[in-house]
Amino acid sequence: MMVIALGGNALVRRGEPAEMKLQRHNVERAVNAIAGFASSQSLVITHGNGPQVGLLALQSEACATVKPYPLDVLNAETEGMLGYLIEQALCNRLPRRKVVSLLTQVQVRADDPAFTQPSKPIGPLYDIEQAGRLNELYKWTVARDGRGFRRVVPSPEPLAILELQAIKVLLDAGAVVICAGGGGIPVVDRGAAC
Repeated sequence: MMVIALGGNALVRRGEPAEMKLQRHNVERAVNAIAGFASSQSLVITHGNGPQVGLLALQSEACATVKPYPLDVLNAETEGMLGYLIEQALCNRLPRRKVVSLLTQVQVRADDPAFTQPSKPIGPLYDIEQAGRLNELYKWTVARDGRGFRRVVPSPEPLAILELQAIKVLLDAGAVVICAGGGGIPVVDRGAAC
């Protein structure tokens, strides 16, 4: 089995607008590079989502009539969106190959220090004045990222992939599996089973 990880910045490059047409183009470019591997091997594809989840967070904050969505829900939205784009491009490139996108939850500890020490950059790059305004307006944590600043969010250590058995079943059936986008959707074990 081969695992290929596409970073979120491979799908929206630093400084590019997160427009859908551009993301589709970048996904198609990435798929063209991995199509040879996907034609016959057992393959898992995972992807980042920092630029995309950051954009959704901005959109969510901009709606004055609805409270902003939590990051786990935004992560699920971007995992589904990017999985769909990758799946569609792979199916177009390799029409005889089964391809499946799977929303993937990862179990994390409720007391993981990452929840109090955000470090994962998401969204666009801001100058210092913009970052300060966003911090003040939304109470976001921002940090330096290269030549600018970005919002940073918790990135807790994954303990287990909850859909691991489903991933194995899909691989055994010969499907290319797109999963664990953005590192997976972090969930805390509350004693309930899926």
